[in-house]
Amino acid sequence: MTTTPLLLITADPSHPLAHLALRYARAYLKSASADHNINSHADDIVNKEDIDNPITKRPLLNVFFYGDSAHLANRLRWQSADQMNLTKEWQVLAEQYQLPLPVCVSTALSRGVSDTDNSTRHQLDGDNLATGFTLVGLSELALMMQDGCRLIQF
Repeated sequence: MTTTPLLLITADPSHPLAHLALRYARAYLKSASADHNINSHADDIVNKEDIDNPITKRPLLNVFFYGDSAHLANRLRWQSADQMNLTKEWQVLAEQYQLPLPVCVSTALSRGVSDTDNSTRHQLDGDNLATGFTLVGLSELALMMQDGCRLIQF
């Protein structure tokens, strides 16, 4: 059984590494998806239940946004027409591959990114979390790392 790679993205959306992380994720998911489709039809599947059951199915790739990358989760983040909108690109990728987009809640809040629950809890004026992104604690990152994952940081 192969482990699911983990992309730990810490770069601000304006940094070239943030763009590289998206390109890497696209390429990896495209390749892994093709491999998964080939292997899912094989007779010698180790755990067929994991493939057929969407509840137990593991994502092809784990992603975690931490530090300055939390800016990606801001739905109010404007991008000029001559630049790639990384927020929208991650949303498209997440929808295409059913990829969760967890963001560290502490680093998001400290950068002005909040969901409805945290806005209420911390008496903020509103929320601005982009669709598809979720605010989570560092325990989520720890869970992704517990099975000896291959960690790649951008």
